[in-house]
Amino acid sequence: QVQLVESGGGLVQAGGSLRLSCAASGSISTINVMGWYRQAPGKQRELVATITYGGRTNYADSVKGRFAISRDNAKNTVDLQMNSLKPEDTAVYYCLYNRGGMSYWGQGTQVTVSS
Repeated sequence: QVQLVESGGGLVQAGGSLRLSCAASGSISTINVMGWYRQAPGKQRELVATITYGGRTNYADSVKGRFAISRDNAKNTVDLQMNSLKPEDTAVYYCLYNRGGMSYWGQGTQVTVSS
């Protein structure tokens, strides 16, 4: 089992920045992908960004150039730096840990961007 604890959500004005952090614990493997998804009210959960253990990143088109994902393998953490936030970025953000097709999710952290 893998446990994920997120932090860093909150309320920010449009154009502002927030940084999300997620710490993984439990049965951690070196072969894994970590990342962030988000879910806005009435919408499906969608990819924000992922990063492999080796540092390969993948971003949703809607956040490219504004968000940056990073990880610390020694600490089993993944961060999401969010800049130039827009009201449409408002959602619950979920941390993901994926290992061999098995996915684990955090409890979610609310990000609200006011216009």
